[in-house]
Amino acid sequence: MDIILVSNGLSKARSFTISIPQVAMMGLALLLVVISLSVLLHYFSLRYAVANDSPYLRSLLVSLQAQENERAQSYLRESLNTMASKLGELQARLVRLDALGDRLSKIAGMKPQEFMFDRLPARGGPESTTPAKGLSMGDLGIELERLSKNLEDRTDKLRFLESTLTEEHAKRQLIPTQAPVDGGYYSSTYGWRIDPFTGLNAFHEGVDFMAEEGTDIQAAAGGVVVFAAFHPQYGNMIEIDHGNDLVSRYAHCSKLLVKVGDVVLRGSKIAAVGNTGRSTGTHLHFEVRLRGVAQNPARFLRMPG
Repeated sequence: MDIILVSNGLSKARSFTISIPQVAMMGLALLLVVISLSVLLHYFSLRYAVANDSPYLRSLLVSLQAQENERAQSYLRESLNTMASKLGELQARLVRLDALGDRLSKIAGMKPQEFMFDRLPARGGPESTTPAKGLSMGDLGIELERLSKNLEDRTDKLRFLESTLTEEHAKRQLIPTQAPVDGGYYSSTYGWRIDPFTGLNAFHEGVDFMAEEGTDIQAAAGGVVVFAAFHPQYGNMIEIDHGNDLVSRYAHCSKLLVKVGDVVLRGSKIAAVGNTGRSTGTHLHFEVRLRGVAQNPARFLRMPG
């Protein structure tokens, strides 16, 4: 780029040639000068405003502080809403966990009040000599997340335990452990004895319960009725199949209250005590058979459950 200077004081015009790099350098220098002046002007303006307690500066600072406080409050509200939602979720899980614990205690044969599910756990102890530390919002969030994972883990384990206990409870319901009559006592036990009809030594394959005629006979366990009719030796008799080749037999009944194919539960009324068949008096003859072989009923009746 050529620059020509013309003046009355000059005998002739003068020309200068400026290259593009020189123009760029001059522009950069000019820009730096402008920026420096702006910074200096801003600095001295702030100094002046601070020294003279400028209302404009005061309002500007208040506005900036208000914006910062609003951002902090907004963040705090969002954090509290998130934690409140997480807390509500944990409370719901605790309610389900308490209900699950109540069911488990009943299945296990324990009293729910022994665990005091409806009370907060009692805690205490002397004041610690170690300096206490406050929890930040981040620490609190981490603790809530950890507690949530622990609750989920405990719930899964308790549900597995519930299914196992339920299965065991169901199996116990199918084992003849409940006495078939209330208040009766053995008039003849399982094993060798003198036969009351022949006077010979004979093996007695069950136990006899002395009871008044018409006394309720209850199913010793749940199962399906596979026989309910008159038998020449046993008189009016009922057989209940409990599964796994286990059968209970109730003989000499005066009246049958169930029929073949009926499903009965433990403790269900199935017949009444009588004196039918090969019997010398009113009583219940009770047998337990495994794969058709007579077992000692007393062993089952002494079992828990």
